Amino acid sequence: MKNILVLCTGNSCRSQMAEGYLKHFAKGKATIYSAGVETHGVNPKAIAIMKEDGIDISNHTSNNLNEYLDTKFEFILTVCDNAKERCPFFPGKAERLHYNFFDPSKVEGTEEEIHAAFTKTRNQIKEYCKDFVEKNILETVS
Repeated sequence: MKNILVLCTGNSCRSQMAEGYLKHFAKGKATIYSAGVETHGVNPKAIAIMKEDGIDISNHTSNNLNEYLDTKFEFILTVCDNAKERCPFFPGKAERLHYNFFDPSKVEGTEEEIHAAFTKTRNQIKEYCKDFVEKNILETVS
């Protein structure tokens, strides 16, 4: 079974959403982890926006990448530029993929504007994760 690490700055929002979708789409055919170069706790708005799409991440924890230095990963997915820049090296021969998703937690405005930002990022992460799993997990499982 392949181990996949999703890496972000604080492991509070984008990486948590990606972990939720990767687990959903992989259907148990990969082990999914998420971590941050820092830990900020799981963002309540990320939990709420994922719940709207039927994915429960309320039991996720915010983890530091140092917790996984001894884990062998086949893929490391960085989901923000800051994590990519701050984690230039990770032990092992994992294939590294990067996509800089917009951080909806930085949006200030009305509840509707904040909700729209979370929805947009969630939907982008959902499509990215679905595509990743189809190409890298499900096609390789016999």
